[in-house]
Amino acid sequence: MQFAPPHPLQFRGSRLAALVLRMLGWKVYFEGFPTLQGIAVVYPHTSNWDAPLMFLAKWVCGVQVMFWGKDSAFRVPVLGAWLRWIGGVPVRRTRQEGVVGHAVEIITQHKAGGQYFWLGLAPEGTRKYIPGWRSGFYQTALRAQVPVCLIKLDYARREISVRDFMLLSGNETQDMADIARVYQGVRGLIPANMAPIALLDVTVPRETTIVR
Repeated sequence: MQFAPPHPLQFRGSRLAALVLRMLGWKVYFEGFPTLQGIAVVYPHTSNWDAPLMFLAKWVCGVQVMFWGKDSAFRVPVLGAWLRWIGGVPVRRTRQEGVVGHAVEIITQHKAGGQYFWLGLAPEGTRKYIPGWRSGFYQTALRAQVPVCLIKLDYARREISVRDFMLLSGNETQDMADIARVYQGVRGLIPANMAPIALLDVTVPRETTIVR
């Protein structure tokens, strides 16, 4: 299921962040969010430059997107406060229900209360090459029944596109093929580090998804 614009959730972004990105030669395309809750995935993730670009894009769009981080990092003075300020959510890997179960629990609570909550992550989980995507985003979105936003970080066109949304069907092969079509032609800063758009393992729920 695709979500076509216009999207009901609109935000007021930062003109200063937009100016900085324009000076760097980048454009951001954003038309709002279709729902109060969801999972936003960023692809490809191949370089240290991805994170500052995405934070600038986040401020341009004016959206609050949360991301997972190790709970130990949040206990460090100053660092912990800064991580929370930019949208970090502490998570314990040892939780019985696993990180995916924890994410589903949080999203379900926000859905029940009609509260906004979008979780952002890079499904590759690393800047280095791996032979596919980690399955946490898929399992979380499917179990929580929320849409996935497919964010394109395209160095070839110097564009960040936040316009493609889909609701997963549970047919992994078809869903990943649809996702691959959305990302067709998109290129990371280091193309050799781009992971193939295929799930590595959909049976392992215990993974930590951290935007680096």
